[in-house]
Amino acid sequence: MGTAAPFIYTAGELFEQICQGPDIVLLDVRNEKDFANWSVEGPNFFPYINIPYFHFMEDVQDSLAKIPAGEKIRIVCAKEGSAKYVADLLCENGFTDVGYLQQGIVGWGNLLAPRLVTPPESPYLLYQHNRPGKASCSYLLIAGGEAMVFDPARNIQAYIELAASHGAKITRTFETHRQADYISGGPALVQETGCTMLVNKLDFDGADFPFQEVSHDQVFPFTTNGLEVRALHTPGHTMGSTCYLLDGKYLLSGDTAFINTSGRPDLGGKWEAWARELYLTLMLRLRHLADETVVLPGHYTSWDEADHELLIRGRLGELRRQVTAFRLPNEKKFAEFIQENMRPQPGVYADIRRVNGGWLKVSPEEADIMDLGKNECGASNYGKVGISAEVQRSVSEETTA
Repeated sequence: MGTAAPFIYTAGELFEQICQGPDIVLLDVRNEKDFANWSVEGPNFFPYINIPYFHFMEDVQDSLAKIPAGEKIRIVCAKEGSAKYVADLLCENGFTDVGYLQQGIVGWGNLLAPRLVTPPESPYLLYQHNRPGKASCSYLLIAGGEAMVFDPARNIQAYIELAASHGAKITRTFETHRQADYISGGPALVQETGCTMLVNKLDFDGADFPFQEVSHDQVFPFTTNGLEVRALHTPGHTMGSTCYLLDGKYLLSGDTAFINTSGRPDLGGKWEAWARELYLTLMLRLRHLADETVVLPGHYTSWDEADHELLIRGRLGELRRQVTAFRLPNEKKFAEFIQENMRPQPGVYADIRRVNGGWLKVSPEEADIMDLGKNECGASNYGKVGISAEVQRSVSEETTA
């Protein structure tokens, strides 16, 4: 009787398993430091163990003894090669249900998982594309044969294919601000589809790609059914930060307002001045919006912010009543809150900002490395600092079999 062969599985398949209630054991074979700094997360908990692949090279039997027998084992590494190496070892030693992740943690980092926000009776479709490896969200809005994208990631085919499945073509792509934590797919969408890229010039002045400037209160209509997108200048996270109000109901808030906090005003190095702008945005510039407005942010901190449909969203009224950043009594208290929650930003953020302005050109492989790691964009002192640097080194050093 021959040994079982390992199989390859995708990041999308792993995410769906986690969402449905996984019956697997996830074995991460990266080194301990990379595993501690950034790992696979989802809406459900599951057995997740870390045994670095070099332990298997040094002592196979001792490493195998640490893995639960008779379980479905799914292996993760930096790029794929180490996971396949360990998967082969497990199968040679009696494990019968073993898979290794395609493209490794890079594949997980680039995954986009769309979920429909709008109800069945809606005359248009709004999708939230959750990127669980980054804890970030982008959006696709479809009405008739037109589609608009907001804050796209580099995995642009996900938006193109979903729009096409509804008989729509992407005509516009919007940026809520110049991102620091991930590389935008906007310029690539323009090249691929011929759509127009729309940005606030305060964040993109001198950008080395074509764009159309967005002004406060500017309206972008669809040619059918009267659906409108309204731009709202909401400085604070960056000076060009712009939220987009869809149909007067849905606020794509970018990094201005999250479900449990506000964005960080310190990433540009001018935290005091930008904190004041962010305070005025939360207290004044958004006050005309109804409590029933659905806030759809650009990021989240943990899956605790997801609702029963696994959507990251909240009513603006609930945020006003429950979120600390919305409830501080004056500008001084808000500045104190920001100062207490500041932390060093990952060093790669400066380069990502340059890439997103078109001033730094990188290869797809370099972009994959720069793009990894959970976001650090919220005003909350969670997690560890330096994630991106650690993950960069791990992915760079691993050789793919």
